[in-house]
Amino acid sequence: MDELIGRLVADVGVDRTAAETAAGASLDFLVKEGPADKMQLLLAKLPGAEPLTQKAASESGGGMGGVMGAGMRMMAAGLSTGQVQSITRQSIAYAREKVGEDEVGAIVGAIPGLAQFV
Repeated sequence: MDELIGRLVADVGVDRTAAETAAGASLDFLVKEGPADKMQLLLAKLPGAEPLTQKAASESGGGMGGVMGAGMRMMAAGLSTGQVQSITRQSIAYAREKVGEDEVGAIVGAIPGLAQFV
């Protein structure tokens, strides 16, 4: 996940802590909303993803769920709406590079409303 975090810092212009928080929130959202079997495969193929996901889950505080909840968590970390959109798109693109289009496409397709954001 260090590669993704580095990309987010360089391309989106956020600091490392914000990038880690955003990546964790994105992954936590996918774990909660996506097909469990597909998410296990995704996490297994992204070294470092599971600790980020667990940290994000422990910090979520049981707030709003879904796409809006993930976005709100990222904005609470100081990100603008544009940065949240960029991070979401880049995170999904990174997952496609590392895991494969078919696997990630199945996850995105299984979550109502997510395709419009990526």
